[in-house]
Amino acid sequence: MDKYQKQALQVAKEVVIKFIEVGRISPNNFGQNFDVIYKDIMRTVTGVTAGDGSREAELAEGVEDEADFPEQDD
Repeated sequence: MDKYQKQALQVAKEVVIKFIEVGRISPNNFGQNFDVIYKDIMRTVTGVTAGDGSREAELAEGVEDEADFPEQDD
């Protein structure tokens, strides 16, 4: 595991934990969401998509984009 993968893994973990805390992700669908978040972070950091090189299958399955959630007032 290289430096970028380790950093992306840590960031993805922190993001998923925060989403669980605010109720956007449940422990029941953790695996599905973690994979998508990790791949997005890797793509952002390296410019290369981790895994199969495409998100088309994920998007076809109806994975929700962050823009689909209404804004929350703090």
